[in-house]
Amino acid sequence: MSHKYEGGCDHVHTHADAEPIDNHECHCNVCKSVTGQHTTHVAFFNHGDLKVDHPEKLARQPFNKDNPNGPLELCTCKDCGAAIMLDDKQKRIRVAVPNIMGYDDAKFPKATYHAFYDNTKGYPKPDDGRPVYEGFRPEFAMPAGA
Repeated sequence: MSHKYEGGCDHVHTHADAEPIDNHECHCNVCKSVTGQHTTHVAFFNHGDLKVDHPEKLARQPFNKDNPNGPLELCTCKDCGAAIMLDDKQKRIRVAVPNIMGYDDAKFPKATYHAFYDNTKGYPKPDDGRPVYEGFRPEFAMPAGA
């Protein structure tokens, strides 16, 4: 069965048929540290919309090493070490990073804005026509947890 968005590795598969609830180009230091990318395209899904077929095969570690008790965990495959998703311990969201989590990035909608841009970081403000914010887009609200 084919799904709208499919990712993962040979051992653990994720999929979603719903659209992301938030889809942005992230400029935060945590994403930079974890991905090694200058900016990172991230897609937030409601927790129940991004499914994982073998959760028992996930190794979990804090997403933010400076906040190890924070809500987000980076889930990697216990067999091969591939990054699979970010999972929220509060069961609000799950996050896909299409270009490093086994997805076809071209199937995802283009990020609609830039998040967590900080003009003190020493690089120019993005000028690609998409809005640029110091945090999430103003109308975004984290969904309630389970």
